[in-house]
Amino acid sequence: MMAADPARTSSSTLENINSDNKTRHQHHENISTASSSNPKVLDPRRASIEASLKRKLDLRCSLFVLIYIMNYLDRNNIAAARLKGLQDDLNLDDTQYATCLSILYVGYILMQVPSNMFINRISRPSLYISAVMVVWGLISTLTGVVTNFGGMVATRFLLGFVEAAFLPGALLILSKWYTKKELALRNAILFCGNLISNAFSALIGAGVLSNMQGVLGHAAWRWLFWIEGAATLAIAISAAFILPDLPSNTRGFTAEELEVAQLRMTEDVGLEDRDGKGMGPFDGLIMVLKDIKVYVMMIVFTAYTLGLSFNAFFPTLTATLGFEYVPTLLMSAPPWVFACIVSLVNAWHSDRSQEKFYHIVGPIIGGLVGFVISMATLNTAARYVALFLQASSYAGFIVFYSWISSSFPRPPAKRAVALAMVNAFSQLGNVAGMYVWDLKADGYRKSYGIVTAMFGLTIVGCWVFRMMLVRLNRKLESGELQIGWEVQGREKMEADKAKEDGAGTESENVSNRSRFRYLI
Repeated sequence: MMAADPARTSSSTLENINSDNKTRHQHHENISTASSSNPKVLDPRRASIEASLKRKLDLRCSLFVLIYIMNYLDRNNIAAARLKGLQDDLNLDDTQYATCLSILYVGYILMQVPSNMFINRISRPSLYISAVMVVWGLISTLTGVVTNFGGMVATRFLLGFVEAAFLPGALLILSKWYTKKELALRNAILFCGNLISNAFSALIGAGVLSNMQGVLGHAAWRWLFWIEGAATLAIAISAAFILPDLPSNTRGFTAEELEVAQLRMTEDVGLEDRDGKGMGPFDGLIMVLKDIKVYVMMIVFTAYTLGLSFNAFFPTLTATLGFEYVPTLLMSAPPWVFACIVSLVNAWHSDRSQEKFYHIVGPIIGGLVGFVISMATLNTAARYVALFLQASSYAGFIVFYSWISSSFPRPPAKRAVALAMVNAFSQLGNVAGMYVWDLKADGYRKSYGIVTAMFGLTIVGCWVFRMMLVRLNRKLESGELQIGWEVQGREKMEADKAKEDGAGTESENVSNRSRFRYLI
């Protein structure tokens, strides 16, 4: 038997390795070739894989809607409980009650940015969301046993601190899977959980508060917290198994589907949706603090949130129509169902037209009409119609969130902090809003005057932000600005990738970067 030639064996092994690399690269090219040559045309195989991916993803992300419903039910059930004796049983004056509402947002503000910085760096965000939900479900349940002002303040603060992880975390996860042409509609579907919860909160509140009074010797409002808290705990367990993680590691998708998921995000901006190799845990925060866009968004979104602060008092505002508490709660539901429909249509059209400003300002103008009606008349029918218009102003609020994501596209560490920071700072509007609605005279006319001014400020601020993006787009057109080059280590990472995959992929990414424009 002859001994094998070592040089020959080494050469053969090297050829096999090169062959494997070429096969993997060819597989990547087979999926992406059609879309790179013409972004509007997909080859049938790529289209089939992408359709399957989005079908599975939409189904799994639908759980976010249910979680958001519970998030808002657990946060806002205090408004329904107030109508059935919570404030009297705990001996709270109006200022103390407003403090119980506003303290939640203090915890909410403190936790959002640290939580999103953490969730951006872990590989299984589904487990984190599930664990957080278990904790807030327990806190919500314990709210039903408080006996005084101090106990209510403590539980509300802790509830806000823990609930803060959900919304910016969910928005970040969605932004890692959906392109800017798909994100507004998916955000709208998510926020329908918010809007539906306002309707369900009234309906559930009506059922519990009218049938549970005195059961086992407890007030009906206590049962409201116990029942809703228990439901949250049950849903939290399923979240760990259903929610998606990252496009690189989520179970339940085929290898091709995960590859297409990552490719879609690269094509969307021209850079992979991952942080640079040299980036530390605080680099995303530093990038955001240096970007003036985030400060403009923080101020504008805070004004918008203050304008929407009627949400926490919706049953109370509906009560000004003069009906008993059960009819009042039932009448609180239809405006939010209407708002959900308007939001879905508005977000769908925003995605289709790739436009943000008018899809935000349009619903705000509708809300302004509602505010003016509420200030101008005491007619019951007119004021009820006004509630529908006010609730529909949430449609622009939802599109605003997708505007944040598309305005800070890369790296994900920066986007994570931007989403959390804008959302956290905007909660100051909710804190202030808790005291705005203490002005009860003439059907809250002065309160309506304040939120009208805030909506006006929001429109002006959105126009200013739009002009900033127009200016940046002009720089992108002229080549003065390139998106994403602030990422530490990006040049090295892309150079390494070019050597590994071939220069063609890099040139395609440069082409995609040259096509990128901020959505206005």
